[in-house]
Amino acid sequence: MARLLYRLGSAAFHRRVVVLLVWLVVLVGSAVGALTLAGSTSTTFSIPGQESTTALDKIGEQFGGGGATARVVVAPPEGQQVVTPDNAAKITALVGRLGELPGVVSASNPLDPKAPSVNADRDLAYSTVTYDAKVGEVTEAQRTALTDAVAEARAGGWTAEVTGEAVQAPPHVGGVVEVVGVVIALAILALTYGSLVMAGMNLLTAAVGVGIGTLGITIATGFLELSSTTPILAAMLGLAVGIDYALFIINRYRQELRRGRDVGDAIGTAVGTAGSAVVTAGLTVVIALAGLAVVGIPFLTQMGIAAAGTIVVAVLVAITLVPAVLGFLGRRALPRKQRDTTEEHRERGFFRGWGGTVVRRRVAALLLSVVALGVIAVPVASMQTTLVQTPPGDSSQARAQQMLSDGFGEGFNGPLLVLFEGAGSVPAATSAAQEFADVEDVAVVAPPVPKPDGSAALLTVVPESGPTSAATEKLVADLRERLADTQGATAYVTGATAVSVDVAVALDEALPVYLALVVGLALVLLVLVFRSLLVPLVGVLGFLLTIGASLGATVAVFQWGWLTGAVNLDTTGPLISLTPILVIGILFGLAMDYQIFLVSRMHEAHHRGAAPHTAITTGFRQAAPVVVAAALIMFSVFAGFVPFGEPTIKSIAFALAIGILVDAFVVRMVLVPAALALLGDKAWWLPRWLRWLPELDVEGTALDEHPRREDRAAVDVNR
Repeated sequence: MARLLYRLGSAAFHRRVVVLLVWLVVLVGSAVGALTLAGSTSTTFSIPGQESTTALDKIGEQFGGGGATARVVVAPPEGQQVVTPDNAAKITALVGRLGELPGVVSASNPLDPKAPSVNADRDLAYSTVTYDAKVGEVTEAQRTALTDAVAEARAGGWTAEVTGEAVQAPPHVGGVVEVVGVVIALAILALTYGSLVMAGMNLLTAAVGVGIGTLGITIATGFLELSSTTPILAAMLGLAVGIDYALFIINRYRQELRRGRDVGDAIGTAVGTAGSAVVTAGLTVVIALAGLAVVGIPFLTQMGIAAAGTIVVAVLVAITLVPAVLGFLGRRALPRKQRDTTEEHRERGFFRGWGGTVVRRRVAALLLSVVALGVIAVPVASMQTTLVQTPPGDSSQARAQQMLSDGFGEGFNGPLLVLFEGAGSVPAATSAAQEFADVEDVAVVAPPVPKPDGSAALLTVVPESGPTSAATEKLVADLRERLADTQGATAYVTGATAVSVDVAVALDEALPVYLALVVGLALVLLVLVFRSLLVPLVGVLGFLLTIGASLGATVAVFQWGWLTGAVNLDTTGPLISLTPILVIGILFGLAMDYQIFLVSRMHEAHHRGAAPHTAITTGFRQAAPVVVAAALIMFSVFAGFVPFGEPTIKSIAFALAIGILVDAFVVRMVLVPAALALLGDKAWWLPRWLRWLPELDVEGTALDEHPRREDRAAVDVNR
């Protein structure tokens, strides 16, 4: 692979104008395609074939509807009731205006005697506003018109707030979140390179990859129903790895220039060595993300494949566009004082001291790192997950939900729907309504709503507990158990809360399977890369500690409420169900990145005859500076999504940021070197029965064993 990539890098150097133009054409073409073919994204998560999802579809068929809804909650000045003549007139006028808003099909009157929506104290009421657009398709103009109407309803000392799926704006890519991460990344790159030009070039090439990847996802929304989280996840991950992959190749290119190579040979060598590691590391991320398909959940599969596509683009940019741009810069990639010298740059004494200390104090370093990460991982034992998203505490949605909870009970924000189908559906629903009234955690059971022909009936059950509580999850299971023997009808328990419970259970059940998959892939890949059994084992055990610490810290902050001010968190509760499995998939790829970049330099030194401890310290000195820069960039990109990010992505970004710090600075730069130092020569042992495995040559040793003149001649022949 090293020789193949050497030729590719050399070709990109010699054909740099063509390579640059091709990437610009692809970028412009992607932008045009996104403008003309883009569709909308979905803000809901469901799994086809599950009881709750199937029942929702049936309710749409049997009872109609299906449009997005919002609840406008109003309360008169303190001490007044909504049923007084003046207040009733104001509510009726508000309902009339809501019904005339753009896109609105109907707005219910809370004072309608047939279907009142007023609390027992008569100091709170709500109107249900129904749109003709589906969930996620309500336009920004329509949402703005609704919020403006609600704001006007606050006149005269009234309280008015709005919540519901119709006012949930889909997350977007671009803004202060990404800018913060990019600015920090630029500063880190400038310090690493000692040059703003090189830092800007690194960011620019990464931006091309992220742009093409996210624009491609935007095009895909015109043909597929993708989750609104998908483009954000792809942009976040693509930006981080795009910067890092270019950094690894540029850093190696500068090293080769300092060793006296000419520009073309240095570019080819950089792509053949660091590029081999980039391709291998990128492959691990792609496998981990595409491997989400084995879980069997369509929206998760789409997210994984879309993000994996962005990684593929980032790798292609790193091994083609980056060497082409380096060809334009030539020796200007080095600081001015280093351009006319062939003396190899000495690594910083800080990293030489770090590596030496870890090797000398290997037992203490290993024990301290394992114990510390184990302690941080303790909260994982109490991790809870849900799909119900809690709105920011300072939002109208959160205030509306709190008003409804205070006026009608916590479970009012997460009612359960029970659908009965069949000839005996109406009597079955009537009997169930009487039975459910005595079930634990049931607050209210509304009268059944029959279909005119009697072939179906709909029952609404309001829990006493909130939609994210364990009690509500248990209630869903209890209701299904009681409905198992329904005579004369088929019963389904559904509603947004039931969907959340079903998806959370499915994800929790898939988590061990997926973790076993990525751990198995890690072992196989690292055995191929390092031709060793113990090095992969150390790397995988370190990865498990990284996952534990990452999720443990996330549970402590987002579920337990520790240090919430530091992450701008208004409310605490269960983690979003997607968090654990996505964090495992993404961190697996990134952890293997650092393992490959760092340990491959140690393996390279050992392959050239260095003693075990010397090989560790030599490889550490060479790779640690760039790994530190890469980790800090990754951390800054992910951390930028935490204080200002969308609620759905907030906990995921936090877990990834913590995971990056833990994996790079504790696992890969303390635990792994200490373990390898303890193992000595045994670390690189491969059983005789496995020596038939192919050599990936990530270190580029083939470039030392074969004259590069042949490779340059091959390129020149094809010019």
